[in-house]
Amino acid sequence: MFQKNLQQIWDQLRAKKSSLTDFLENVTVKHFRGIADLSVNIDFPVSVIAGANATGKTTVLFAAACAYKIPGVAERDNYSPAKLFPNLKLNKNPEFSDSQGNTEFEYYYINQRRRTSMRWAKGSSWSKSYMGQHGASQPERKVYLRILANLTSPTEIRSVLQIGQKQYDVNQITSDLIAFAQRVLPHRYDELVEIRAKNTSLLFAKRKDTRNSRYSEFHMSAGERALLRISREISQLNNALVLIDEVEAGLHPFTQQQFMLELQRLALRNDLQIIVTTHSPVMLECVPVEGRIFLERTDDNVVVKPAYRDIIQKAFYGQSLEKLSLLCEDVIAEYFLLGVLDVLNPKLGLIHNDIVVGRDTGKEQFAQHIEAIGKFQQLDSFLFILDGDAKSLETALMSTANRFGGNIQPLFLPGDVPETWAWRALRENFQEYAPHLGMQAAELLRHLDNADTIFNNAADKPSSIIKNKYASFCDTIRTSHLELMRKIAKTETERQSGEIKIFTDELENQIRRWQARK
Repeated sequence: MFQKNLQQIWDQLRAKKSSLTDFLENVTVKHFRGIADLSVNIDFPVSVIAGANATGKTTVLFAAACAYKIPGVAERDNYSPAKLFPNLKLNKNPEFSDSQGNTEFEYYYINQRRRTSMRWAKGSSWSKSYMGQHGASQPERKVYLRILANLTSPTEIRSVLQIGQKQYDVNQITSDLIAFAQRVLPHRYDELVEIRAKNTSLLFAKRKDTRNSRYSEFHMSAGERALLRISREISQLNNALVLIDEVEAGLHPFTQQQFMLELQRLALRNDLQIIVTTHSPVMLECVPVEGRIFLERTDDNVVVKPAYRDIIQKAFYGQSLEKLSLLCEDVIAEYFLLGVLDVLNPKLGLIHNDIVVGRDTGKEQFAQHIEAIGKFQQLDSFLFILDGDAKSLETALMSTANRFGGNIQPLFLPGDVPETWAWRALRENFQEYAPHLGMQAAELLRHLDNADTIFNNAADKPSSIIKNKYASFCDTIRTSHLELMRKIAKTETERQSGEIKIFTDELENQIRRWQARK
C-alpha cells in the first residue's frame, strides 16, 4: 500500500510541476569548500540530496537558500552567502583564517512562469549580477530553512521554558497537523496546542495511550518534536522553497518513509518545492529517480552521480546489498563472461562482486529456472545468457517469464559455442596473443594448425569437436583453458569489433537498466 501511495503522489507531482509559477531548476557552486564546479539540476518538486560526509550536501542546500529575496522582510533577515557562509578571520593569526576564493553561486529559475538567472560572486564582498539580463532583479519567494538536528538544541529549549512566566496565548493546532501526526507517529493525540509568547512558542500534547498523557515539547522525543514542529511550520506555507538539512535525524526508518510521503502530499497541496539532505537510503528511495541527487567527492571537485541502487548502497554501506546474477550454461561460458566483465565493470562503476555469474545448467533447464525465479518475483535481478546454438529457445523463455509478470531478453554468446568464437579470435589475432602465451607468433600458429589437422576428420557433432580441440590445444601449450577463455574475452571486448561488440553492447544495456531500476 505504501508503494502504491508513493507512485500515486509521484504522478500527481509530475503533473503539477508544469503548472507551478516558481521553480528553482539549477544551483551551481564554483570554487568553494573543495568544489571546483558543481552543477545540480533539480527536476522534481521534492528532491533528496544524498551522499557520504563532506560531499557538499549542506553547501548546496544553503546556496539554494540564497537564491531568493524573501518578500515582506527586512534585508538583514534575507538569506545571503555572507550570512550562511561566514568566514573566520584572525588578525593576529592570519594562518588560522578561512581562505577566500573566487566563489560563485549561480541559479536558473522559473519565476512567475518566466525563465531567469542570477549569480552571487565573492570579491572583497558578496555581490549579485543577472548574467546579462537587462533590468533584472532577484526573484522573490518565501524560503524556509531548517537544520533538523538543531531542533532540539538545549539553548533553544531553555529559552522556551521561561514561557510560563510571560504573557502568552494558547492556540489550537490545525486539523492538517493533527492528521499528519496521526499518520506519521505511533501516538494518538487527544489534543495538540501551541503556547506562544511573542516570538517564542512551545508545543503541548495530550495523548490517549499513556497515563502520563500531558506533556510539553520539552519531554517529547527528538523525532516527535522535530516532526511536529517542522510540519506545523511548513503546513502554513504556500508557493515556498522548503530546505531541510539532515531530514532523517532522530527518525526510525518506517517513520522516515511516512514523513517523506507526507512531505510530498504537502508539496502537492501547497505548491511547495522541497529539497532535503540525508544520509539515509530509505529517504532517497521515497522519491522517484528524477528526485534523487547523489553527490560524490573526487580529488578536487564534487560530482553528481546517477542515483543507481548499487552506487547508493556502496556509498552508505561500503558494498552493494543487491546483486545482479548472470545465469549461463557451463564453466567455459562463465569465464567468457568474467573476461567481458573485466572490461565492463570499471566502465559501469561496478566491482567484481556486484555481479554474480552462475552456471552448470543445460539450455533445456533454463525455462525451469525462469519459472522458479519468477515465482519469487526476482526476475529483474537475473540475466539469462545462453550459448549461440540456443537462439531457437528465445521466444519460449520470454513467454515463460511473461507468465510471472517478468520481461526478460535472453542474451546469446557469440559463436554456436564460446570455443568456436575463441578459436576464430586466436587464429585472426595470433600475433597479438602469442606473447601472452609465452611464445613466438610462428610457434602459436603451428600449434593452431596442428590442432586443426588432428581434429579435421573427427566424427562427432561440430560443437563437441571444437570443445575437444580447444581443450586439447590448451593442454598442448600448458595453459588453463578457462583462463585463456577469460583472456580472449577481455581482449576482444577491449577491441570492440564483430560479434563481441554486439554481445557486449546488449549486455551493457541490460546491466545499466538493472542499475537504473526504481
